[in-house]
Amino acid sequence: MSPLPLRVVEATLYFLPVQTRVPLKFGTETLTAVTCARVRLVVETAAGRMVSGWGETPLSVQWVWPSELPYAERLAVLQEMCRRLARAWPAFTSTGHALEIGHDFLEHRLPELVREFNAVRPAGTELPWLAALVCASAFDLALHDACGNALDLPVYETYRAPFLTRDLASYLTPAADRAHDISFRGHYPADFLRPRRRDTLMAWHLVGGLDPLEEDDLTGHEPDDGHPVTLTGWMARDGLRALKIKLRGHDAVWDWHRLVRVGRLALAHDVLWLTADFNCTVTDPAYVTAILDRLRDEEPRIFAMLLYVEQPFPYELDEHPIAVHPVSARCPLFLDESAHDWRQVRRGRELGWTGVALKTCKTQTGALLSLCWAQAHGMTLMVQDLTNPMLAQIPHCLLAAHAPTIAGVETNSMQFYPEASAPEASVHAGLYRRRQGEIDLSSVRGSGFGLRVDEITRALPSPD
Repeated sequence: MSPLPLRVVEATLYFLPVQTRVPLKFGTETLTAVTCARVRLVVETAAGRMVSGWGETPLSVQWVWPSELPYAERLAVLQEMCRRLARAWPAFTSTGHALEIGHDFLEHRLPELVREFNAVRPAGTELPWLAALVCASAFDLALHDACGNALDLPVYETYRAPFLTRDLASYLTPAADRAHDISFRGHYPADFLRPRRRDTLMAWHLVGGLDPLEEDDLTGHEPDDGHPVTLTGWMARDGLRALKIKLRGHDAVWDWHRLVRVGRLALAHDVLWLTADFNCTVTDPAYVTAILDRLRDEEPRIFAMLLYVEQPFPYELDEHPIAVHPVSARCPLFLDESAHDWRQVRRGRELGWTGVALKTCKTQTGALLSLCWAQAHGMTLMVQDLTNPMLAQIPHCLLAAHAPTIAGVETNSMQFYPEASAPEASVHAGLYRRRQGEIDLSSVRGSGFGLRVDEITRALPSPD
């Protein structure tokens, strides 16, 4: 007898604080600590068996909710939304496969929860939708893990019939200009994934806006913990081949010099690829095109290494419908913060975006559906990090291992809080240390996400 349909019957929430060893600059803010939400969901199978699954997401306040409100106030709001989600999930009556239940929750229950939550909050302090998605993602990940565990299969082997009773046409609609030649009827996520996952992936290193590049940049206040503190140190130790460069987006002189300096160091250390992240602070495409044109003319070797540009413009596409064709004509342009779901990906394509940066922190369900829509429309894919430590790292890397990304996966928690993941690294060593420019997923095996939680010795705090 099939264990499907599943129903969620229990949710347990934990908050795990993590301190960074060095600061990470996000746009106009700086991250020095993060709280991770870890969730255990219990599902009931059709035969009445109880099966659990785990999910985890960093509540990265500065990324999900840029604001002048105090950090502590915003974090408290995110934590309270997590608590409400922990109460809402066991009361949710949808049944089926994790993708089906997850979609129903995201489409119907989560918007209600956010409306109810924001209705009683002071004006100007409402929880943004991106923040709500990040809170929801830990629960959604746990649901997918539980589903795979209930079926006794790796969860990526279940994203097809007969495990799914709804095809992609139940969720997705083609773009108007492709309605004549794209149909999702009879198709499932497995049709858009790699036929076999990759066990090794190129690892993208994050060059933060505050990161020292060479020894001359050191102030003497850097940690002495056995890990590199300069970009050149990281490149030498980890054999890096891909660098993501954080820029300011409002200081063209600084951005130019940073991009060129990192690019020249990359050339000297045999790095293959670069990407530039303007952190959603640009409002005029001419800002980006001027830098790209100058780079093409004055530093052609660095320009040739630039694989794509990531999200220069503000989050909300409907509020900021900027036509970005001048940028994407010069270099592939990827949605990140704006890619809340496949509908926003569709809107981005209309405005001239050519790629999508997928993130499990916006839910596994949403990432899969965005992947399928983008793939069907010829958009390029990448899997981007939220500086995922501990359990959060595993589904993040698995998505990249199954998705046809443009090149590998961004992974940088080992730069900012390597010791936070020590218990998980004792089981999955290849996921928390980059070697020869790659991470190794071969330890990720078994049902669900292959977390192997029972083998990880971590003392959890009391449930929240």
